[in-house]
Amino acid sequence: MVKSTSKDAQDLFRSLHSAYSATPTNLKVIDLYVVFAVFTAVIQVAYMALVGSFPFNSFLSGVLSCIGTAVLAVCLRIQVNKENKEFKDLAPERAFADFVLCNLVLHLVIINFLG
Repeated sequence: MVKSTSKDAQDLFRSLHSAYSATPTNLKVIDLYVVFAVFTAVIQVAYMALVGSFPFNSFLSGVLSCIGTAVLAVCLRIQVNKENKEFKDLAPERAFADFVLCNLVLHLVIINFLG
């Protein structure tokens, strides 16, 4: 059995950092937006665990809004990525328009769920 050392972990993080540093800035901005959306959902879940979930539909609406937005942003990242050959014919403007339209529909559903 091979033991994992801290040198292996450092090499792994170094290779991940070097690979991510080559990522275009627009994809990094989308990644930051995804992290923000997921972090906001985690904060809402922690708040619900500490304080309670009296208006439970409000809690669900907030968390589902954050997670849905994160999923849509990941889809936008996949479509905008130049290395992805599946969406090479799709213009980035069209992908962003799809993202905005789907976010509009998502948030209309969320507002409807609030009652």
